[in-house]
Amino acid sequence: MKYGYGWVLKFILAAILIGVGIYMVFADEVVYLVTGIAIVIFSIFRVIPLMKSLNKEILRTINLIEIIFDTLIGAGMIYIVLSERNLADGIWREIYRFSLAFFFYARGLVYFNSVVFFKEKTEIPKFWVHIVSLSIGAIIAFQPNFDYNTVGIFLLLISIVGASYLGYDGFGGYKKYRQYQKELNQEKEKNKPKEIDPESPQPAIIDEKKEDKRPYVN
Repeated sequence: MKYGYGWVLKFILAAILIGVGIYMVFADEVVYLVTGIAIVIFSIFRVIPLMKSLNKEILRTINLIEIIFDTLIGAGMIYIVLSERNLADGIWREIYRFSLAFFFYARGLVYFNSVVFFKEKTEIPKFWVHIVSLSIGAIIAFQPNFDYNTVGIFLLLISIVGASYLGYDGFGGYKKYRQYQKELNQEKEKNKPKEIDPESPQPAIIDEKKEDKRPYVN
């Protein structure tokens, strides 16, 4: 296809991301729910590709254990919100804080354990991402005032970045769509039959029967 309407969906998703991101700053239950869903998706969607790409059985076992724990953490956060617990209670805030700290710290720990002890190949960006993961886990664990507001602001920033990307990509798609429309209209103009101006001189039509009045000689 020379055109598509995916840009419409991208514009709508960008608006939703911005709206949800702003709302999350003020709603603790949304932050808990989004965090839980994000952890569950990140865990479950990694299972099959990760298990197929790891060459050692011990690495598959370690990563699978991490994924199981992460999934339970995410599912627990979702359950807390859906069961309408009082999230303002200190105990739920502490559970949320240490669960999130465990998620980030465990990811970094499993990664470096695979690289150092089991000689798993890696890339430079991946290395620094897991350094950041370890740092975030440690900061969350030892920051007593950490709560959903901090995560809400962080998710808002991610929403803005994601919305900007979708908006830019949607703009490119819309630009291509309008270019296609322009070419389509130009093609119609080319194929349109030309109108005859009655006032312009017309070529003479010669009737061969009337013009050829000479006698036929054999």
